[in-house]
Amino acid sequence: MQGHDPQLAGKTYLVTGGGRGLGAATCRMLGEAGAHVVVADIDAALAHGCVETLSAAGATAAALQLDVADSGSVTRAFSNLAESGRSIDGLINNAAIDITLPVEEVDTEAWRKVLMVNLYGPYLLAHAAVPLLKARGGGHIVNIASTASKRAWPNASAYHATKWGILGFSHALHAELRPHGIKVSAVVAGGMRTPFLLDRFPDIDTSTLQDPANVARAIRFVLTQPEDTVIPEVMVLPMKETSWP
Repeated sequence: MQGHDPQLAGKTYLVTGGGRGLGAATCRMLGEAGAHVVVADIDAALAHGCVETLSAAGATAAALQLDVADSGSVTRAFSNLAESGRSIDGLINNAAIDITLPVEEVDTEAWRKVLMVNLYGPYLLAHAAVPLLKARGGGHIVNIASTASKRAWPNASAYHATKWGILGFSHALHAELRPHGIKVSAVVAGGMRTPFLLDRFPDIDTSTLQDPANVARAIRFVLTQPEDTVIPEVMVLPMKETSWP
């Protein structure tokens, strides 16, 4: 393992969608830095698998089955954390889904589900986490946005709506929570070699995509700024990014 980072070591971060892709890469990056990682995923098996990998590498981690779009699931998750005697120092809102169809062909429930996971979910997590962070005098929330929050392409209306929304939500929290010592950062990620794209677009040119570890490194970067500095937004693109500018 890489050496521990004194700015992260001993702190606890909850990562949604942590079982694979960028979430898992972020958990590895934070675990290597010496942080305790709560791997939250709707798929319990993925969460436990990630924890096993982290533990084998010497990191400390716990699995948490969590449906970010369900308020009861979020409430139970934070109750479980409290019962375990552990609070959190930061939250990485990473979980997201997409559907690629023309607007008139998208089932209304499918469109709503994208909205609930990608935008309502981060609200629910922030709603639960902010009182804890205020009580401890500070913390950090990182919201994973996308180049889909900067421009638009066809057949992705729900995804664009939510990613433009998460960027606005992130900046609103940044303005609201700074007086409480809570930092809020949006990481605008370009295309990555993760199941999020590869499972849906098997013919995609992977040379135009970046390693999710590169984006996870940017997440670590914003988390390790000096106490008197915050990065509200940063964009991380592969050199061959096709969706930006």
